Amino acid sequence: MKFIVCETYEEMSKIGADMFTEVIKNDPKCIIGLATGSTPVGMYSELIKRNQAGEISFKDVTSYNLDEYYHLSGDHPQSYRYFMNQNLFDHIDIDKAHTFVPDGFAEDPNAYGKEYDAQIQAAGGIDIQVLGLGVNGHIAFNEPAEELCASTHLTDLTESTIKANSRFFESEDEVPKKALTMGLGSIMHSKKIIVLANGVAKHEVIKKLLGDEITTSCPATLLKCHRDVTVICDKAAYNG
Repeated sequence: MKFIVCETYEEMSKIGADMFTEVIKNDPKCIIGLATGSTPVGMYSELIKRNQAGEISFKDVTSYNLDEYYHLSGDHPQSYRYFMNQNLFDHIDIDKAHTFVPDGFAEDPNAYGKEYDAQIQAAGGIDIQVLGLGVNGHIAFNEPAEELCASTHLTDLTESTIKANSRFFESEDEVPKKALTMGLGSIMHSKKIIVLANGVAKHEVIKKLLGDEITTSCPATLLKCHRDVTVICDKAAYNG
């Protein structure tokens, strides 16, 4: 696990965009793994600038997202499909037919999850995956627990995650209580992973990533078992 400590969020975002740019330039038909939340927005903005300047093209790129709220339609302003359209897809030359976000209305979520994973593997696997970090160490919607699921699956959201996400909704009651998420096995199959983390609230998780312990009580620590992970963080997250 490699750490890059940046002065600012903008520097973090540019370094993340550099890593995506390198993968896309090396393989214009690559498979990219995307995340939602406020942390990757700066990186997406940088990729939009580079695409619009003609530095990179997404026309042959395929994307897969980590997760989606269960029973939110893609046109709901808080759905992750809507988020990706607003923050990336609507502004670049990607074919939206080649952008995949888990189906929040899947009738059999766990069967659907297995199909989603199989689709990614059939496409050749994710070449580069971006992840954010929850303050409790969750990645995607894999929350701390005694046991973690390997494959894409339906999961209950914890009270802390519901509370944290309530800022995007009118009230906490409106936050979905379940989500479809890639599992730890799905994420670990990615060839390259970058983790973005900024702000003092992420310091405790970064500290655990710097330590030796691997535990399901902090799911992000399992990333230490992956051969190619780069954590890009600011000084506040690194130093506390």
